Amino acid sequence: MPTKEIVLEIGVLLDVAGVLVIALGVVIATVVFVLRWWRTRELVDHYRSYRQGIGRAILLGLEFLVAGDIIRTVAVSPTFTSVGVLALIVVVRTFLSFSLEVELDGRWPWQRKEPVGAQRL
Repeated sequence: MPTKEIVLEIGVLLDVAGVLVIALGVVIATVVFVLRWWRTRELVDHYRSYRQGIGRAILLGLEFLVAGDIIRTVAVSPTFTSVGVLALIVVVRTFLSFSLEVELDGRWPWQRKEPVGAQRL
């Protein structure tokens, strides 16, 4: 099997892994959410952790998808057009990752975490 085909298959496997990570993460977060709700019967108490679980799955899945795109573009077809398309894909996915991280943590990445027990004024 030629090297180009092997690299292409690796890129496809990374894409599949990214989709599986997202899908399994959503399923696991949903199961955990339902079990917590079943014990307490309180939706509001567990909603934030549910969203965080889904967000983390999406972030991890996006990392796999970007890796697959990079491998396929750089190793298989390194034309100026394909690198430009890759750059746009990476920018969009980076923006999504950044905004998801801000949403999950409730702060900008460069801000310090509050010490446990600290109260906001």
